[in-house]
Amino acid sequence: MPDRLVDRRPEVPADQLVAQMVPPPMFDEVGFDTYIPDPNEPSQAAAVAAGRAFAEKVAAIHKATHKKSFFGKKKPVQGAGLYLDGGFGVGKTHLLASIFHEAPAPKSFGTFGELTNLVGALGFTNAVERLSANSVLCIDEFELDDPGDTVLVSRLLTELSAQGVSVAATSNTLPGQLGEGRFAAQDFLREIKKLGSIFDTVRVDGPDYRHRDLPPAPEPGSPEQLTERAAATPGATLDDFDALLAHLSTLHPSKYGSLIDGVRAVFVSGVHPVTDQAVALRLVVLADRLYDAGTPVSVSGAKLDAIFSQEMLDGGYRKKYLRAISRLLALSRFEVPA
Repeated sequence: MPDRLVDRRPEVPADQLVAQMVPPPMFDEVGFDTYIPDPNEPSQAAAVAAGRAFAEKVAAIHKATHKKSFFGKKKPVQGAGLYLDGGFGVGKTHLLASIFHEAPAPKSFGTFGELTNLVGALGFTNAVERLSANSVLCIDEFELDDPGDTVLVSRLLTELSAQGVSVAATSNTLPGQLGEGRFAAQDFLREIKKLGSIFDTVRVDGPDYRHRDLPPAPEPGSPEQLTERAAATPGATLDDFDALLAHLSTLHPSKYGSLIDGVRAVFVSGVHPVTDQAVALRLVVLADRLYDAGTPVSVSGAKLDAIFSQEMLDGGYRKKYLRAISRLLALSRFEVPA
């Protein structure tokens, strides 16, 4: 009988959150040389060049920041900022991980959600203290969903930048447009402007590589077929969709990575469109962690591209939901280990 994710209750000590801020396993070996620009998309080659130049700048700033002056004090050097903007699946995370690998230690890499979770777990002052020695902070999928997160991250990046920490980020939205159309508060808009001024923006265009020359996602199997395949797959888990969603509501999103740790394939039965926003956003985080781990996903019930209701897709979190769909479809094509 396969294990169930709903039976797992991982615990992640707060002090391990910083140590875990590294690129996902699928990006362990990537570099600027392994990014193959599309010859039809000149912005991709330009982004590689910009990434290389930024990594060199990071190293120079870090060296200058930690160089003692004649009086034994650190020289104040402002950190640099690079913002990689583009659509889904154009290799932004690949480039961000390449920057991370090139930068001198200490350094941190995480999604925007992981960063806000870190600050929540450690407290603002403690988080600044732990990250202030970094040469670079790499933030993947930079999105601002509420004014509170905006002010929090703006303060964090401003303080880190002033201490010589460089910041590289990716997103599907230009920094001056983050949160656009969601909140009209003047404080929010002021913070957005402040964040945008930190970064030099580089555009990365191109089609979603996850779907280039690939057949459509496989049709969901029957519940019986799903159970049979899960039972025949070592290290697999099999869960009912509603039970899994209920379980996610009992865990802090920072624990979702540990929830699937060691799982070789995830099977989920009874998938249906999600209509509740809180549930949908938790599902987005799970999809991100599954994608980071490269864990194959197989389902019964509704198709994965119908997992979020049209009302969800028409709302303010559209880009997050589309990213999750893109990643789940990619995972559905991964070969399930024998």
